Amino acid sequence: MRASLQNWDAPTLDLPVEKGMAQLILLIGLPGSGKSTLAQQLVKSGHLLISTDAIRAQLFGDEAIQGSWLRVWSEVQRQFQQAVEQIAQDNAQSAIFDATNAVRRHRRQVIISARAAGFSRITGLWLDTALEVCLERNRNRDRQVPEDIVLRMHRCLMGAMPSVQEGMHDLIRYSAFQEASYKLPKTAD
Repeated sequence: MRASLQNWDAPTLDLPVEKGMAQLILLIGLPGSGKSTLAQQLVKSGHLLISTDAIRAQLFGDEAIQGSWLRVWSEVQRQFQQAVEQIAQDNAQSAIFDATNAVRRHRRQVIISARAAGFSRITGLWLDTALEVCLERNRNRDRQVPEDIVLRMHRCLMGAMPSVQEGMHDLIRYSAFQEASYKLPKTAD
């Protein structure tokens, strides 16, 4: 397994995708870091989206309702298996897992489950956005994450920063979202 860490400093949506491999792009970042915005852009270019927010909305009627994590996790695993099947049929380039993934043991659990579902390549995409920017964006959202939760996630993420040693093939540290007003470049539809 070749593991690498890359830094993205320019706004780009080019991801390393290998043909014939079921690839999972594991988004990592605080609330307000730009994960879901980036995920929506990637979906437009042929990637499948697996989102814990969307799963909570589906299961509990509202993405803000945390509900039973076992139910959410069971649905994540089901969607992992469906995504592998869709990629094998050339119906998608890869799948994106949109969740904070701020805690190392949770990232490891995701990686183990993704491999068990059939993903053969896992690329971590860490949106390393400044805490102050994330907090400002969070304050401007309709659905706000309590600030103490964001601060706790930040401590977890900084205390155990993402690493290829967790089982990812690649880890891309994306730092282009440093300004609160930064907008992703538009992709061709």
